[in-house]
Amino acid sequence: MELKEAMNIRKSIRSYTGEQISKEQLDAILTAAYEAPIGMGKYDSIHLTIVTNPDLLGEIDACAAKFFGNPSMHPLYGAPMLIVISSNGEGNVASANVGFILQNMSLAAVEEGVGHCDIYGAIAAVDQNPALLGKLDLPDGFVPLGALAVGKTTASYTKREIPDTHRYATNEVK
Repeated sequence: MELKEAMNIRKSIRSYTGEQISKEQLDAILTAAYEAPIGMGKYDSIHLTIVTNPDLLGEIDACAAKFFGNPSMHPLYGAPMLIVISSNGEGNVASANVGFILQNMSLAAVEEGVGHCDIYGAIAAVDQNPALLGKLDLPDGFVPLGALAVGKTTASYTKREIPDTHRYATNEVK
């Protein structure tokens, strides 16, 4: 698959079969994470946690639903795996690093035909729940900043029509 095609068809998947992805698919997604650019090459400022324990995923889901004020909500969408990205870095660089990793993993998920969705709100909820945060077994000083929900899905990735007009306000300073 060409990069431009993957970028065009990439979308957030919010429905999963409950079935785990294969080890090969996970390896491809993790390899893409490892290939992401990291500010100043500080690779030791990043930690990945792969959560597949259904009870823990349920706790994270319930914590996030409470955080959002909607107990019937399922912010992890039933995904059977959550790859949490944590950092001990500070400020914009740490956030940018997580964004680069998520984008790389998302594009790899598309190439692998794996359902995926970037998760931020549920991670913010976990960060405010010390007991739940402790269950992630993060190294000292690391804070979860984002995650990727992944799993098999019946949804498909299809070409999108992108408007010719700019979606964002743009200016040029000369």
